[in-house]
Amino acid sequence: MTFSTSSSTEPTIGELVAHDYRKAEVFKAFGLDFCCGGKQSVRRACEKNQVDYEALQAELARVDMSPAGRVERFDRWPLAALADYVENSHHAYLYETLPIIEEFATKVARVHGENHPENIEILSVFRALKDELLAHLPKEEHILFPYMRRLGHAQVEGEIIAPPPFGTVANPIRMMEHEHDDAGELLRTLRRLSNNYTPPADACNTYKVLYAKLAELEDDVHRHIHIENNILFPESIAIEQALTS
Repeated sequence: MTFSTSSSTEPTIGELVAHDYRKAEVFKAFGLDFCCGGKQSVRRACEKNQVDYEALQAELARVDMSPAGRVERFDRWPLAALADYVENSHHAYLYETLPIIEEFATKVARVHGENHPENIEILSVFRALKDELLAHLPKEEHILFPYMRRLGHAQVEGEIIAPPPFGTVANPIRMMEHEHDDAGELLRTLRRLSNNYTPPADACNTYKVLYAKLAELEDDVHRHIHIENNILFPESIAIEQALTS
C-alpha cells in the first residue's frame, strides 16, 4: 500500500506508525495521539501539544537505528486481508473482552465506590464506551468491510465495480472516523479517572485486574483505530478513486 504525505517533507504520525508500529510507543510517551490524531504531521502535533519536536525526533531516530525484529507491516497487506484481520482479531477481542471488563467494573464500583468514588464514574464511562463500540462494529462488518473486500477484488482482477448505495466509500468512512474520535475521548477519560490505570494501595485483586484490562483495552483499540484510520480507510479511498476515474 502507498501513502501520500501531508507535506512534501514530512509524513504524518499515522504514516510513520503504519511503517513501523514501534514508533507508536514513542508518540504515546510524548502524549501524542497516533490513531485518531494520526493525520497530523509530527511538527504540527508537537506545536499543538507543546511537545519538544527535536526530542521527539531523537527518540524516533533511536527506533530507526534499533533492530526491527518482527514488526507486522499492515501497510503492505491486501485490502481484503486487512479487513479480515481487523474483524477476526480486533472485533473478536472486543466482543469477548467488553463483557468481562463490565463485570469487573461493576463489582469494583459496588465494593470500592464509597472509598474510591471515581470507580462509579469509571463504570458509567466504560458502559458508554461499550455501547459506542458495540453499535459501531456491525456497521463495519455488514456495510463497510464487504464493500472494501469488493474493492480489493476488483483491483486485483481489473474489474469495474458498481457504485455502492452510500455513494462513495468516503461517506461511511467519515462516520466511522467520527465514532473513533468519540471512543478515543472516552478512553482518555478512563485513563484520567483511573490515574493512568494505577490502582491504589488498598486495591483488591479484582480492582487490579480491572485496571490492567482497561489498559489492555486501550492498547488494542488504539491499534485497531490506527489500522483503520491510517491504513485501511485511505487505501480504500485511493483504490475506489482509481477504479472509478
